[in-house]
Order: sequence, then C-alpha cells, then structure tokens
Amino acid sequence: MTPFGARVRELRKLKGVKLKQMAEDLGVSSAYLSALEHGHRGQPAPGMVMQICGYFDLIWDDAEALKKLVTLSRPRATIDTAGLNPKATELANMLSETIHELDDDTIDWIINEIRGRIGAKNLGNKLDAKGGPRY
Repeated sequence: MTPFGARVRELRKLKGVKLKQMAEDLGVSSAYLSALEHGHRGQPAPGMVMQICGYFDLIWDDAEALKKLVTLSRPRATIDTAGLNPKATELANMLSETIHELDDDTIDWIINEIRGRIGAKNLGNKLDAKGGPRY
C-alpha cells in the first residue's frame, strides 16, 4: 500500500463509505480504486486527485497534503546514483534487495534516521513539528 492509498482508505473509512460506492460515485471501477489504494496502480492523474479531494470535501492544507502524498507514492521508485559516492549506490542496491525483509519498526527507524540527518542539514523548514513532511 502506498502513503496515498493508505490515506484514501483512511478517509473512506472515516466517511463510512464502501470502496464500491466510492468507485461508483467517482465514475471509476472498484478494481481501479482498490488497485490505487493498494499501490498496484501508478500515481493517479491530477484530475482524479482533485475528484478525490472534492469527494472528501478536502480544502487548503488537507487537499495539499493529499496531493503531496501522490508524489510519495510511486510503487516502483527508481534511485539514480550516477555520479554519487559508491556508498550511495551500495545503499540503494541494498535497500532494493532487502526492503521486503524489513519489518515496520526497522523501516520506521530508517525513515526517522534519514529525516533526522537530512532534516538537521536542509529539511528543517520542510518538516512539521513531528518530523513529518510539511505539506
């Protein structure tokens, strides 16, 4: 599941709407919406994101946050390490080979470690008070 898909599912459950009903209301198939939630489809088009924002009555910061999650929700991320330190290539390859073996606690630790190290250097104004991305 992608961050975008998880948020859409969360919003749908908060609204008390079944996947089939939401798909019908948006004019898409329930298979497409399910694949979108589970990360089996690529990033949705901007128009679909706007439809979803409208469906949940998201405005301003909430709509921007959902749009930002789209950019963080590529189910097949590519890391270009050309021209970087060889250790960067090693890290990228190690992560791609082992990510399926990592538990949630380890993934959380890696994310927080990277946010902490990069945040201290140049993401300080891009993170919210909890260390998450500011949308």
